[in-house]
Amino acid sequence: MGRLSKPMMGFMLLCCLAVLTEAEYIKYKDPKQPVGARIKDLMKRMTLEEKIGQMVQIERSVATPDVMKQYFIGSVLSGGGSVPAPKASAETWINTVNEIQKGSLSTRLGIPMIYGIDAVHGHNNVYNATIFPHNVGLGVTRDPQLVKKIGEATALEVRATGIPYVFAPCIAVCRDPRWGRCYESYSEDPKIVQAMTEIIPGLQGELPAKSRKGIPFVAGKQKVAACAKHFVGDGGTTKGIDENNTVISLNGLLSIHMPGYYNSISKGVATVMVSYSSWNGKKMHANRDLVTGFLKDKLKFKGFVISDWQGIDRTTSPPHLNYSYSVEAGVGAGIDMIMIPYNFTEFIDDLTYQVKNNIIPMSRIDDAVKRILRVKFVMGIFENPLADFSLVNQLGSKEHRELAREAVRKSLVLLKNGKSADKPLLPLPKKTAKILVAGSHADNLGNQCGGWTITWQGLGGNDLTIGTTILNAVKNTVDPTTQVVYNENPDAEFVKSNKFSFAIVVVGEPTYAEMYGDSFNLSIPEPGPSTVHNVCGAVKCVVVVISGRPVVIQPYLAKLDALVAAWLPGTEGQGVADLLFGDFGFSGKLARTWFKTVDQLPMNIGDPHYDPLFPFGFGLTTKPTKN
Repeated sequence: MGRLSKPMMGFMLLCCLAVLTEAEYIKYKDPKQPVGARIKDLMKRMTLEEKIGQMVQIERSVATPDVMKQYFIGSVLSGGGSVPAPKASAETWINTVNEIQKGSLSTRLGIPMIYGIDAVHGHNNVYNATIFPHNVGLGVTRDPQLVKKIGEATALEVRATGIPYVFAPCIAVCRDPRWGRCYESYSEDPKIVQAMTEIIPGLQGELPAKSRKGIPFVAGKQKVAACAKHFVGDGGTTKGIDENNTVISLNGLLSIHMPGYYNSISKGVATVMVSYSSWNGKKMHANRDLVTGFLKDKLKFKGFVISDWQGIDRTTSPPHLNYSYSVEAGVGAGIDMIMIPYNFTEFIDDLTYQVKNNIIPMSRIDDAVKRILRVKFVMGIFENPLADFSLVNQLGSKEHRELAREAVRKSLVLLKNGKSADKPLLPLPKKTAKILVAGSHADNLGNQCGGWTITWQGLGGNDLTIGTTILNAVKNTVDPTTQVVYNENPDAEFVKSNKFSFAIVVVGEPTYAEMYGDSFNLSIPEPGPSTVHNVCGAVKCVVVVISGRPVVIQPYLAKLDALVAAWLPGTEGQGVADLLFGDFGFSGKLARTWFKTVDQLPMNIGDPHYDPLFPFGFGLTTKPTKN
């Protein structure tokens, strides 16, 4: 064989280089390419195994880098209270998330996973995060711009820990306060809930002009993907029983429970979570007409639909009775990502079998994966899969705590002020001889924050996170010469013999979340009523109620001089003292009807039997005192 000429060798070398360069260019890895082209390119490279992996979301505790690599897992979550270490720092969180992410990046195609967490009133799982008032209080503010700012602050604090996705906002319309999740709802009025979807551009960023309707949007590394939940009718169940049946006409469903979704989708919400509840007896996790027919086809939602925690398991009673049916029903209904959260191999095996045997069509898998990849590309997670430490100083920052304090001030409702209108008790004087502060919730940060705080059910006491209790807020506010006496549950004799100028009594509900909060009596537990009786029978008093909803208050009303609904104000108790002592005026108006007795429930504005103790929209106002 003769020797090749130099020009010929050069030409062949160029050809080889061209082939190599061609091989190195991968369209889906090119951020300059349109999202649609990137999805198409990546999809055609994926095996069935890789596609099904994208549809799986597992709990942090089982998400080792090896598991991520072996099963091509698409998403990981922290369940309520699931943390890398007690009181973990932002840096610890980042290292945990990045470690799991490295497992995903080491797969053949290097598709990054998306890490999700509940951030329902601030970054609520994380020690030292700012805990904002729960939604029941924010609805009172009627202030969408405030709620948008809370979204912005929450996004920064979540990103501070390396997490890019939150299961928020809850846009339930709570129609019955007996429901244990009522505090996650902004109002019984769908219009207020619609207005409060302004939190979505706060979390995700402002949708660019000329965006196509239904396309998800996340504006870079300081924003997070949001999740409108729980689709649909979760706040309308019979007797307010969690995960129960919502009995209502289609017209009623669309006019009361659906409007928040119209606004969320028009604001580019990235994901929607399906409700555990049923509509007229059909489980939402198996409702193809609403999930695919209405949400995807009619409303043109192009993000991904995610199940709730073990949501598909609960399509049978008892849960997990017939898992292969649950997989078929849930995926068939149009759920794209399944929050499993532990036993993921069972799901993968069942879904793989069903696709291979044409029980679930390949087109349904492709629809799910396209949607998941669309959100990942839009978020920029392919370009920036690993978190850095540049935002750690945002966690619990002074600015965010000031914002939370403002939210507390705007969310309180003054229900009574003085035994007669011409003799108001509030605002209280800062300078006086001696004040009594009493009640189970006066010096209890955990009770003040409520459920979904550090742990799933919440935690009483003052060791769960950093914040200001109402007692400390009072001490910070009064004149240095004023003596503040704290007695959690004093007897009447103690109150009478101490010559107090006035008393502040802070009582309310214990912490709870979901079904553990369902209540048929809605009463304040003892010793709350006894404390009110002992104190208010002996001295002028303002009672501050800490609760996730209206509670039974009528029996005590005549005895009190002033009554304040403070809901679940979160870590910044100083906002309560700001109003009690007149640095700011009360402005909040009820976003929920306050009933006389539980026998009236459900009772909402516009009902024919409407006879409330305090009507929807009620709220007394005060003027700030000039110092």
